Amino acid sequence: MSNRTVVVDHPPHIRAVICFALEKAGMHVAAAEHGADALKQFADRPTDLIVLDIGMPEIDGLEVCRRLRKQSDVPILFLTARSDEIDRVLGLELGGDDYVTKPFSPRELVARVNAILKRAKGGPATAANGEGVLERGSLRLDPERFEVKYSGVPVQLTALEFSILRMLAARPGIVFSRDRIMDSAYAGNVHVSDRTIDSHIRNIRAKFAAVGCASIIDTVHGVGFRLGDVKAAG
Repeated sequence: MSNRTVVVDHPPHIRAVICFALEKAGMHVAAAEHGADALKQFADRPTDLIVLDIGMPEIDGLEVCRRLRKQSDVPILFLTARSDEIDRVLGLELGGDDYVTKPFSPRELVARVNAILKRAKGGPATAANGEGVLERGSLRLDPERFEVKYSGVPVQLTALEFSILRMLAARPGIVFSRDRIMDSAYAGNVHVSDRTIDSHIRNIRAKFAAVGCASIIDTVHGVGFRLGDVKAAG
């Protein structure tokens, strides 16, 4: 069964280009003109991924993401203007999986969509570190069920956040550079910036801090990141 993707962009010509590229890649695509339409489509039918423009009238892409993240971890690929760096970073911090800047190459957009879908469905990027449940102190990751718990409390991660954390948990004590994390989490032909990885790391830290883990990921300055202290307090 082909993946169902909802494309949300206000200019009709951009929607048409994206929909054509994704349909040519074998996906089932639905189009939404604005944020309210996107939220309704998501509520009405199961969706595998959302391509979401940030700069829309009335309900913008960031607000759509905020509302979706209250109820779902559906993968989100943001579309942004090249000059809107603040919005790109905020979109990732709100739970977006990746972004593509306008003007964009349809081939690159399809590559990023495929990479996200592979992670979400347990593809090579997610399973790169082997299979089976990982338990490190109070941290438990179950790749088959896509479940993460800390001291028995569920932590909701996006597919990319899960992939990053699993990479670190598979080799505790090892410091991974940003380049190694990017190579593992993204398809080899997709370029992302250091800022993107840093935003996902901040998201992971914030989600674990909310359940009582103050240092899920340590920064080794000038080198990279490693799994932090995952022992329960007290």
